[in-house]
Amino acid sequence: MNHRTGFNPLSRTTAHRRAMSRNMVTSLFRFERITTTSSKAKEVRKAAEKLITRSKVDTVHNRRIAAKYIQDEKILNKLFTELGPRMKERKGGYTRILKIGFRQGDAADMVILELVDYKLPTEESKEKPAAKAKKAEPKAEAKEAKSEAKKPAAKKAPAKKAAAPKAKSAKAAPAAEEAK
Repeated sequence: MNHRTGFNPLSRTTAHRRAMSRNMVTSLFRFERITTTSSKAKEVRKAAEKLITRSKVDTVHNRRIAAKYIQDEKILNKLFTELGPRMKERKGGYTRILKIGFRQGDAADMVILELVDYKLPTEESKEKPAAKAKKAEPKAEAKEAKSEAKKPAAKKAPAKKAAAPKAKSAKAAPAAEEAK
């Protein structure tokens, strides 16, 4: 008989495993792509797929079940308003696991767990932050000009005084007196 073989305990206590799984599912829904180890990704995928299936039908009951797993209200709303409707036509298989090699420190098998319809940021989205940076430059120059206008009134630091000669140690003092 093969009882109780439904999950990988991941060498963690039950509370730690549940907390880690909840955090990773929340991160997956927040960023739509996470990097983790292979065994963790396989466990997180199970929970994420079930929650996405629930999120296709936005009912109070489904929201409460998902809220047990996702405690961040913003992410819960994103799941039911964006991710669920996006996956409406898909019957299952909402996530994919892409192997990326081994971690350098311990040679753990690393993977990327992402939603199937995840799109990489394009060139256009990279240009937008650059435009914001250009707008920020004139502001930074204005701040520098204001700070320079205030600083000319600053006083120069006084010159350092010469260090006082060091006192001789207690053992050296009697020897110096005997030498006289």
